[in-house]
Amino acid sequence: MAKNQRKQGRRAPKIAVGVIVGVFVLFGVFFAVDYVLNKGHVPRGSTVAGVDISTLSSNQAEAKLEQSLGDIATRKIDLRAGQRLAVVDPASAGLSINWEETVAQAGKQTANPITWVRSFFSKHELDIVSDVDQGKFNAEVDRLAGELSVAPVDGAVSLKDGRVEESRPVIGQSVDKQELGEELSSEWLKPGGIDITPSVAAPAIGEEQVRQIADGEAKTAVSSPITAKGRDGINGIIPVERMGEVVTFVRDGEKLRADVNTDRAREILSEGLSASEVEVRNAQVSFAGGDKAVSPSVDGVEINWEDTLKDFAPRVTGEEGREFDAVYKDVPATFTTQQAEAARFDDVVGEFTTGGFTAESGTNIALTAQMVNGAFVAPGETFSLNGYTGPRGTAQGFVESGIILNGHADKAVGGGISQFATTLYNAAYFAGMEDVAHTAHSYYISRYPAGREATVFEGAIDLQFKNTSANPVIIESFVDGGQVTVRLKGVKTVDVESVNGGRWNYTSPQPMNLSGPTCSPSSGAQGFTTSDTRIIRDLAGNEISRQTQTTVYDPQPIVRCS
Repeated sequence: MAKNQRKQGRRAPKIAVGVIVGVFVLFGVFFAVDYVLNKGHVPRGSTVAGVDISTLSSNQAEAKLEQSLGDIATRKIDLRAGQRLAVVDPASAGLSINWEETVAQAGKQTANPITWVRSFFSKHELDIVSDVDQGKFNAEVDRLAGELSVAPVDGAVSLKDGRVEESRPVIGQSVDKQELGEELSSEWLKPGGIDITPSVAAPAIGEEQVRQIADGEAKTAVSSPITAKGRDGINGIIPVERMGEVVTFVRDGEKLRADVNTDRAREILSEGLSASEVEVRNAQVSFAGGDKAVSPSVDGVEINWEDTLKDFAPRVTGEEGREFDAVYKDVPATFTTQQAEAARFDDVVGEFTTGGFTAESGTNIALTAQMVNGAFVAPGETFSLNGYTGPRGTAQGFVESGIILNGHADKAVGGGISQFATTLYNAAYFAGMEDVAHTAHSYYISRYPAGREATVFEGAIDLQFKNTSANPVIIESFVDGGQVTVRLKGVKTVDVESVNGGRWNYTSPQPMNLSGPTCSPSSGAQGFTTSDTRIIRDLAGNEISRQTQTTVYDPQPIVRCS
């Protein structure tokens, strides 16, 4: 028995060693077979968003992930910042999943047996790798930052119907674009959306500034009316109910400031004070019935608003008196009765005649000449053709005649009056009058001197000249024998010469297709540029002035009527 026990004792270690060797052999065989079968595949234990991709080839892993997780790449993303919410479409933001890079970060099946063993008992969660189209992404971040930000609202103070009204300030918020971009690019696949912490955007004008103005200058402004005392017991008053028209409270840095509109104050005060003024009136001369008649001049009296409203702002919002005297100034007539009585009109100082108009245009030209005939222009005064004649419609006897509309011939009531304007313009031109306003036709009309003609349109285009001489003039205008003549009569003191500069920069006409009963076909005409130089000399021949003006005429279109 003892001998057998000794033999069994010697076999036990051998068996243990054999078992251990067998286990290692089996481990090695299993490891070798697994390594051979999964070499180059994703390591065991690899997962992405909970999806196991262990031991799959790269292509198999990518396909499995895209099938299992592909929907998350199209899911709308909620972004929250305070009380603001914005929604993002990943595709619009240039965000997508790079499945190849996501799988590649797992590496390959390991040849390290220790690591291999551990892979059976542990999981390795891989992050999803995103691709970003930076152009789309930046544009979307800009949009989101705007939607998630709230501009602060300044507090304000205003006057309404004699009351002080306050607008409370509103605190806003702002979102940092860099932070927003980082959060969106890294957390866009996160379930439940993304929370962004906004920064507080405080208004520049807060409660304290509002209260300070409301209890101070605003309260003072509506404390009582403002009265400017005029002559003869006539006053101008700004009632408290209208004080909001005069004073507003505007932001000035981080404060509110009272802005007093003295122009509006003047308008309101004038509503009452104008009755205390006397309008200046120059003497007028007429030859009604052939005899010279003089309408006497009247010296005016008007309010000196600069002195009256001096230091006006403290009267509205400060401690200055709210009742004060209006300051007046005398305005003497610039052409007196005595000057009118001594004036003579023996000389033709400027004259011009044009013709070639149609019968309809002739009717309108004759009516205009009749209106203007006898017009008196004192020294320093400006004559306005539109202002002097007033409306020129059917009620005044005007008829439909030719005009230029949109670069082509057409018809309208009052057509043809531009011929009278051209004739008057030239008469004033040769009288040496100052050209205040005139507009040339859009294309050249051959019966007028090139570069020395004018058009008018009621309410839009006027002809104006100023009498810069020391003597008054009277306008004579009439139609006779198919021609219209305009003369300026007074005292001749200058000679005027016109020098045309020729024509250049010719432009070709273009076809224009029109329809309708008013369509007038035309073969067209070239456009060009020209200039005119007016030389004014005294009667002794000494040059006083020389002025050149350039006129560009468009080509007259080739009109085809259908």
